[in-house]
Amino acid sequence: MSRFNRTPGKTQLARKLRRDGTDVERRLWHRLRNGQIGGAHFRRQHPAGRYILDFYCPALALAIELDGGQHAETETRDREREVSDERNELHEQIDSIRELLRARETA
Repeated sequence: MSRFNRTPGKTQLARKLRRDGTDVERRLWHRLRNGQIGGAHFRRQHPAGRYILDFYCPALALAIELDGGQHAETETRDREREVSDERNELHEQIDSIRELLRARETA
């Protein structure tokens, strides 16, 4: 097994998940990619055991798993509320990552 726990099936699934990501995942990835937040580098759709994490930063051993359309059983919320919730979640995730990076820098 490779050091990233990849199998052909997981690789194919991870590619599909990246391609079919939710709006929240795309927006968060836009902020996380290329070390834009505190220089931390993240991976998208990272295999971890029998799961695939939405985002993973190996340097911080930090996994981020977002709820999104692929997890929802039904789509009962109206679009306005959904956009507001997604925006709030994205801002909370970014704030949490910044706090974690600040704490790591001072430690």
